[in-house]
Amino acid sequence: MRTIFTAALLIAALPASAETLIVGNKGENTVSFVDLVSGREQARSASGAQPHEVALSPDGARAAVVNYGAAAIDVYGVADGKRLATWDIAPNSRPHGLIWLADGRLLATAEASKTLVVIDGADGRVLQSIATEADGSHMVAVHPTRPRAYTANMKSGNASVIDLESGRTVAHLPAGREAEGIAITPDGTQLWISSRGSNEIHVYDTATDTLVRRIETGPFPLRIAISPDGKHAVTSELQAGALGVYSVETGTLERSIPVSGKAEAMQVTILFRPDGERLYVAETGTNTVAEVEWPSGKVLRRIPAGEDGDGLGWSPVGAE
Repeated sequence: MRTIFTAALLIAALPASAETLIVGNKGENTVSFVDLVSGREQARSASGAQPHEVALSPDGARAAVVNYGAAAIDVYGVADGKRLATWDIAPNSRPHGLIWLADGRLLATAEASKTLVVIDGADGRVLQSIATEADGSHMVAVHPTRPRAYTANMKSGNASVIDLESGRTVAHLPAGREAEGIAITPDGTQLWISSRGSNEIHVYDTATDTLVRRIETGPFPLRIAISPDGKHAVTSELQAGALGVYSVETGTLERSIPVSGKAEAMQVTILFRPDGERLYVAETGTNTVAEVEWPSGKVLRRIPAGEDGDGLGWSPVGAE
């Protein structure tokens, strides 16, 4: 099963000016579409209740945004920011983590129903509802070549390993208190889980589901992302307003990047641009998204967003 994102291929084929940042503004039920060349918001569209995570279609033309306060997913055209559809996923409810696969399907965690929902990306039909057998299934990661998905389960303090072919949860990986962030290396060999309640990372070998290492982190690492080159894992540490940068090879902390340096910024979602030259950091407390140069760590600018802008998506399609 091929699940690798296609944005990295599209970036080379489109003009440099064609980039859009999509932001789910959970505090006002809107979605922002920002032209990344100018930093200007080109559109702000209404959404369902509590828009959180964002996922882009394989061609980058559509953005899906979960309604965390409901049982639906909104779909928008990136070029004009208009809402194209709202997909009802009931009885699954409180969708949060979201990935759009290269084969056209979407995967969404649904916290209240304790499920991973498989959705047809063409018409929004629910194809499968797979029990995670855990509480608080919040974020999701997918193996790049195998039919495996992994959910970070905050209340259970573990990650579910889900076989997408059989539609079953086949294992649970202990991960500390309030396991929330989850990411997989580009080669698919390691799964990284960050736990905000115990300030730690658990790294697992995906071939054997065995623990490789446990790493202590800075305060409240509620998100984790792997750099596109697979060399670094980056945590979003809310209480420090900083990014922790770890070597994927050794697990050692290489440095800490102060973004705001303040807990009041309420730093949450982090997103790498596919070429690895930029990292976007949502600051819900200030209604901004910090654009960070990578690997220097320099904050280049702050992009205004809506109230409590949290979920982030990047598209090679320009907003009109």
